[in-house]
Amino acid sequence: MLNTSEQIDHLKLSAKHAGLELPAVELPESHHTVVGRMRLHYLDWGTKGRPPILFLHGGGLNAHTWDLVCLMLRHRYHCIALDQRGHGDSEWEPTADYRFDAQVADLEGFIEKLKLQRPLLVGHSMGGFAAMGYAIRHAATMAGLVLIDIAPEISTQGSLKIRNFINQDRELDSVEDFVERALKFNPMRNRELLRRSLLHNLRQLPDGKWTWKHDPKRMPKNFESERDERKNLIMDNAGAIVCPTLVMRGARSDVLTDENAREFAASVPKGRWLRIENAGHTIQGDNPRALLDALDPFLAEIGI
Repeated sequence: MLNTSEQIDHLKLSAKHAGLELPAVELPESHHTVVGRMRLHYLDWGTKGRPPILFLHGGGLNAHTWDLVCLMLRHRYHCIALDQRGHGDSEWEPTADYRFDAQVADLEGFIEKLKLQRPLLVGHSMGGFAAMGYAIRHAATMAGLVLIDIAPEISTQGSLKIRNFINQDRELDSVEDFVERALKFNPMRNRELLRRSLLHNLRQLPDGKWTWKHDPKRMPKNFESERDERKNLIMDNAGAIVCPTLVMRGARSDVLTDENAREFAASVPKGRWLRIENAGHTIQGDNPRALLDALDPFLAEIGI
């Protein structure tokens, strides 16, 4: 885990690498709350009373994946980043219930508990699925929906590549071993930035080895059937997502295609999509400046 000084240095380096002019650095408050049976951890970047934006990370990641984006937006919005069940510093579900419905229920309880009015949901990958599920039920009370390199239909090959990366040996001798593995998976990333990011997502074991924070049981054995069921449910109810919706697709992504992004954007009443250059599946890490540049006009358009 990074200490305060290391977190500030990391944000400064991230901004420099992204070509962003960093505002005054204020770190988020770290909180826990109980939703249903689950203890969930979240980062609150402050400025309560301003329009709320709830950020949802992808599978195997955590709330800190949004640090730079939240810092750049916090002067205008109330930015909150959630560690979803089984990830980051949130609780692992005792019965390994990580179903789509359970994640959506977490969002419902979390948003209600924090009394977020007309939130904008920004979801990457797994977090995007949960956001779509929430929007099907609650779009009329949302300011909007932003999906980061995700739609109901995704590339099987690309998602399998990610699962294989996550499911490799969970215990390695050092943080550097995880850095090397991650760089092979995504050579676009800066080594030092990647190392610091990974420290938010790793924990050291009593024997000195390091392992992921996320629950190894979070991937269902019947993944394909659950994936297809989720896709059909969302597409069958896409018309209910009546809030303004923006789909961002990383130009180098092997998870989401232009065709699938375009198809889903066309299936929702107020949908549009765009391609983010120089980015793969994790746009917020690969090209945060382009993500922010794409987000700004959307935020202005929806009036928050």
